Amino acid sequence: MKRCDWANASAKEIEYHDNEWAVPVHDDRLLFEMLILEGAQSGLSWSTILQKRAGYLKAFDNFDAKKIARYSDEKVAELLEDSGIVRHKLKIKATIENAKQFLAIQHEHGSFDRYIWSFVDGKPINNAWRNLSEVPASTPISEAMSKDLKKRGFKFIGPTTCYAYMQAVGMVNDHLTSCFCYSKVAQS
Repeated sequence: MKRCDWANASAKEIEYHDNEWAVPVHDDRLLFEMLILEGAQSGLSWSTILQKRAGYLKAFDNFDAKKIARYSDEKVAELLEDSGIVRHKLKIKATIENAKQFLAIQHEHGSFDRYIWSFVDGKPINNAWRNLSEVPASTPISEAMSKDLKKRGFKFIGPTTCYAYMQAVGMVNDHLTSCFCYSKVAQS
């Protein structure tokens, strides 16, 4: 099977690419998980984060935003010792702040899903890239999303991170047209 070039480096990347990447997500918990993982990836490779994903799920209470929003300084110190995650103090503190802001958006909009998908009018954007070099690092939509999230107090959420997030949760389908997943995702 032909898949996107970036996805062939490891079994975890193949699994993620084939079953999750660009598939529309509307579950708030999973939307929060991917937001945190994309922020953690900033400056690192996605393969590093995929390798540590199970560690993140365990360390961050299965991405329960209500629990994370209440993390204490003692919990931050504990997380800084956890080799199952990226031990970066600012990213850990950002996760806690992002959990608080995530909950505020849920309260304001009824769900995070309703808020985040409004950036694409509730429908995935199906691009038709033939080469990886055509795929943008950011777009005007990811720039607007980043600006709004930052205004709300989110951290580690620049336009490039927002675009990667949009790809991850299926707001955009950036599978190459030659990839076996392209049509499957486009029809979902």
